[in-house]
Amino acid sequence: MDIEELMPQQPEEDKAAQRKSPLISLEKDLGLYAESIKEVAVEIMVEGISANPIFVAHQHTVSIGEMILDRSELNTEWTIQASTLEEFIEKGIINPEKKALFLKSYKRPEDFMCVFVIVPEGANFIYYPYKTKQ
Repeated sequence: MDIEELMPQQPEEDKAAQRKSPLISLEKDLGLYAESIKEVAVEIMVEGISANPIFVAHQHTVSIGEMILDRSELNTEWTIQASTLEEFIEKGIINPEKKALFLKSYKRPEDFMCVFVIVPEGANFIYYPYKTKQ
């Protein structure tokens, strides 16, 4: 599946807002969202849906996962959708032959959120640690 299939054509006004690094605002939003994302990750694992939750961070409309945090409702920059390794394989984002390689780099979901970040230039996986309470 190509990035264009995940993210339909976007309006021109969105492109101007993308010139500064989107990762700065993503880190801020992930910090705000961490507790909610961790709750969803635990729920996905406890209910036996998947041992490998993946969260999709985007600023547009994407066709993978289920929306859990909507940027327009929360007045933030990023929307988060919950998905799983199985859905990523089913949609062809992760090649079935690369599953073992992916799992080798997949970090403990109890400690890190696996985030598939989609921007107009492309997409990539990042692992963001859940903040430990001090």
